[in-house]
Amino acid sequence: MRKSDKKIDNQLRLALTDVCEHALELYSGFEWITHSVDYGSFPKSLRIVCVFDTEQQLRQFNHQGHKATLLAHIKHNLTDVGIVLHNIDKQVSFDTETACQQQHHGNWALRLSATIINNKFH
Repeated sequence: MRKSDKKIDNQLRLALTDVCEHALELYSGFEWITHSVDYGSFPKSLRIVCVFDTEQQLRQFNHQGHKATLLAHIKHNLTDVGIVLHNIDKQVSFDTETACQQQHHGNWALRLSATIINNKFH
């Protein structure tokens, strides 16, 4: 990883940590957030995954209209550190611990790599 890539990764991590802390306080069932990126085609390659505990909690989150608010928070935090996403709806996905357990036996590394390869975003 180049020095410039490390700097971007640190900025991403800090921006997304703030989003995570905010979401943990506001959204029932929100658990964590992660990202993956290929710095050779950054920021187009950036993928962010917001993870909830259960499918029901994710449905409730969507039903209550919180998705747009969380996406706006992510976009704002990234913009603040100079990262502009042109297609946030395709670059941010939502998933659950229960779905990972059922489909990938709790193996998040496998699930995330399969999601990114197949572009399976909720």
